[in-house]
Amino acid sequence: MAELDQLARLLDSRFRVLGIRFGWDGLLGLIPGVGDAATLAPAAWLIWRGHRMGARRRTLVRMGMNTAIDTVIGGIPVVGDLFDIGFKSNLRNVDLLRRELSRKARTRSGPAARRRQDRPAQTGARRR
Repeated sequence: MAELDQLARLLDSRFRVLGIRFGWDGLLGLIPGVGDAATLAPAAWLIWRGHRMGARRRTLVRMGMNTAIDTVIGGIPVVGDLFDIGFKSNLRNVDLLRRELSRKARTRSGPAARRRQDRPAQTGARRR
């Protein structure tokens, strides 16, 4: 997860000027056409890693929507560049993934899981 955090910070909040945080996504977005396409690859990798880590489909769809919104609106000259600086889709996606994995961990160690652990193992012999 630390690797994903680092990538998201690099893309969305690596630099600070006049109190405004922005990353390579915002800088590369200034290059018409090429910039947004270049930052799409690491954003897609974040989503793929989420899939490999076991995120639910709904979380992956939300991550994909964040990336799609960032890519489409980011492609609009000037307005898109300002949007890229404010929206921070990669940080949003890592946050979604972190919450998803935390939810899964709580589900696995919740009350139902503890009840299953407390049951005696079934060996095939009947109790009398």
